[in-house]
Formats: sequence, structure tokens, C-alpha cells
Amino acid sequence: MKLTALATSILLLSGCMVGPDFTPPAVKSPQAWPQGHAPGRIAERELQPQWWQIFHDDTLTALVEQSARSNLDVQAAGARLLQAQAEHRVVTGESLPSVDATASYQRARNSRNGLQDISGLGGKKAWSVWQPGIGASWELDMWGRLRRERESSAARVEVSDDQRRAVLLTVQAATVSDYFQLRSVQLQRDISLQNLDIARHSLKLTGIRMDDGVATRLEVAQAQAQVASVESTLPILEQQETHLMNSLSFLLGENPGALTERLAGSRPLPLTPPEVPVGLPSELAQRRPDIRAAEAQLHAATADIGVATADFYPSITLSGNVGLQAMQFSQLGNWGSRLYSFGPSLNLPIFEGGRLRGQLALKKAQQQEAAIHFQSTVLKAWHEVSDAMVDYDTYQRQRSQLATLVENDHIALAAASKQYEAGATDFLNVLTMQKELLASQQEQVKSDANVSLALVRLYQALGGGWESGKS
Repeated sequence: MKLTALATSILLLSGCMVGPDFTPPAVKSPQAWPQGHAPGRIAERELQPQWWQIFHDDTLTALVEQSARSNLDVQAAGARLLQAQAEHRVVTGESLPSVDATASYQRARNSRNGLQDISGLGGKKAWSVWQPGIGASWELDMWGRLRRERESSAARVEVSDDQRRAVLLTVQAATVSDYFQLRSVQLQRDISLQNLDIARHSLKLTGIRMDDGVATRLEVAQAQAQVASVESTLPILEQQETHLMNSLSFLLGENPGALTERLAGSRPLPLTPPEVPVGLPSELAQRRPDIRAAEAQLHAATADIGVATADFYPSITLSGNVGLQAMQFSQLGNWGSRLYSFGPSLNLPIFEGGRLRGQLALKKAQQQEAAIHFQSTVLKAWHEVSDAMVDYDTYQRQRSQLATLVENDHIALAAASKQYEAGATDFLNVLTMQKELLASQQEQVKSDANVSLALVRLYQALGGGWESGKS
């Protein structure tokens, strides 16, 4: 009856868990997305995990997929996840009973003049001891300390997993952004080459007119200056192209110059879709890996309070050993060679010099910091989404205005060139129109890239894309 009562009490106590239970924090989401001046461009449809595929560019898709496989930062984040999973297995194993098998053999001889002679041989003869056995021990989780440790460890695995996904999302967004900037620079170079042809044609025409006595040396000098001005933009654009190719090769884990042949030659910037699916506002907290990681960090910090609280209570460890011991190996099979021991051990903290109280205060302060960090992460996420949506709307409106500007500059340059050839105007008007056309064309290409880059930032702010790399 006493043993039954003791066992029942132990089982009841082992069901206790001290410390606060974790409750996921509530996240207040806006009823609608902050869509700027053009709400029709944002649709609350399901967000596609592989969002870069909306641009329908096979080269871009291949680069993103390769970066997810080969990027060194992603691989390092994956190694950190494996470390967290291994640590969780260690913590889980500590809460289970441990069983060890032992076997020993000792050959010894006692001193004739020693304090004792357990062999009874008076130190005149060496003796042997054979001792195989099995030992087991198990700490009773009476206050939930071990369970809280497992809870905290599991939460930290989630933190590491979400941090890996955050790294993957960052790498994917950087790959797409660098690709768009590369295509933009290549298009700007093509525009400069086209304008260089125009400037050279104007220089040739001005030279002919000067030979005919119609143009002046000033006009020829102005035409030569325009040619040199356009030519001066080419080295900078080539430098930017090389840097962007190197940046992409680094993201893909390749050596510098590895993508030169693959990405050489200009291609039009992929078109952005007329309507962008962004999901529901309430889904943001479940999708963004940094919010998920911050919640898991808060969970781990809450469980750590339970671990620190349980340290104030006594701990009980059950242990036992069973084995054989004999002076002769042939005697190990005898019944009289058996030995065993079992029983509980109690550890009760009485005086720790304030260590336990300090540890508990530390864990509570860390939990408060984790809660604040979670709130800050959520708030930052909404600001990033709002800014990205405003940018996407703004650059689209700017792009439509620049398209009109470029069209008018083409018309103005053609008219000025005809008037100059007819002698109705001076070369300064032609030169001015050439400069304005080059500038407006370059700005249009930059604006096209800004629209695409804003969309990339929007999808990154929404947390899309990491699902494709989920382990």
C-alpha cells in the first residue's frame, strides 16, 4: 500500500508543469491592403509561392532555382537548422531513462603493510575481479522542467527553420533584383549606342554643311562634344553590367565571370502583370518567416521561464544496477555472484546565493524582450508592405508619364533634324533634342526597372517564395 501510494504521488507530481504556458500573441491586421492611388492593381487572391514565375522569364526562373540550391548563405542557414535539430534530439534524450552496460576486469595485488586486504591473501598473491553489469537511471520530471526544456528546444528548431527561410527569401529577392537591374543596364547601353549613331550622323551632317559653308565650326564642335558625351556613358554602363553579373554569380555560388556568356546580350525587361495577387492581410503573419521566427523565439523564452522556475523545486532521480561479481571468471554463472542496488536520490536546493532568483529574473526579462521584438517585427512588416505598395503604384504612374515624354522627344528630334537640314533652325535645337531624348529614354528604362524592383520588394515584404525551399 505504501509503495502504491508513493507511485501514485510520483505520477501525479510528474504531471505538474511550473511556469507560464505559451499563448500565441494576437496579431491585429488591417482590413485591407494600403494600395495607394491604383487599388485595381492589387488583388486579394492566393499569393503564388514561386512569385518570380509571374514574369514568364525562363532565364530568371533558372537563376532563382539555382540560387536556392547553391547559395552559400542558404547552405549555412541549413547547417544551422541541422544543429538546432541535433540539439533538440540531445535535450529529448536527456528526459528519457538511460541504460548502460558495463564490464570490467581488474588484476591487482594488495600491500602486505596496507590498511586492509580484501583479498584475504595478505598481499602475498595477486587476485582478479570480474564484474559485468547493467545500470539505469531516470530523472522524474515532477515539475515539468524537462518538458519545458523540450518545449524550448523545439521552439528554437522552429526559429532556425524560419530563419533559414528568411535567408532563402532574401537570396531569391536579391537574385531577381540583380537580374532586373542587369537587364536595365544592358538596355541603357543599347539606347546609348543608338543615340551614339544619331550623334555621329549629326556630326557627319554638320561636317558636310560646314564644307558647304552653311554650318559653322561651333556647330561641328558641339556635334563632336555630343558624340563624346554619349560615348562617355558606355564605360560606366559596362562597369555596372560586370558588377551585376558578378553579384549574380556570387548569389549562385559561382566564380566571377561565370555568367558572362549566359547573360550576355540585352533582353527586354519582363513585363509586370496588370494585377498582382497578394493574398489576404490576415495571412501576412503566417507567411513572413521573420514574424514566425519572432513568435517561436517568444515561445522558447516563455518555456525557459518554466525551466528556471522548476530549478527551485526538488528533483528525484531513480537509479539501479544489477550485475555479477566474482574472483574467478568461471564463477560468474553462480547464483551467489549476483549483486544489485536500486533506490531514489533527492536533490533539494537550499542555498544558492541568489543564483536561482537571478536566473529566473534573467529569463523573465528575456521573455519581455522577445515579446517586444515580436511586436516590432510585426509593425516593421506592415510598414514594409505599405512602402512597397506605394512604391509599386508610384513607379507605374511615373512609367506612364515617361512613355509619353519619350514619344514626344522622338517627334521633337525628328522635327528639329528636318528643320536643321532645311536651314530653318540652328544645330543647337538638334543638340538639345538629342540630349533630352537620351535622358528620357534612359529614365524610361530605369522606370521600367523600378516598377519590377518595387514588385520584388512587395513580394519580399509579403513573405512569398520561401515555401519552394521548405525542407
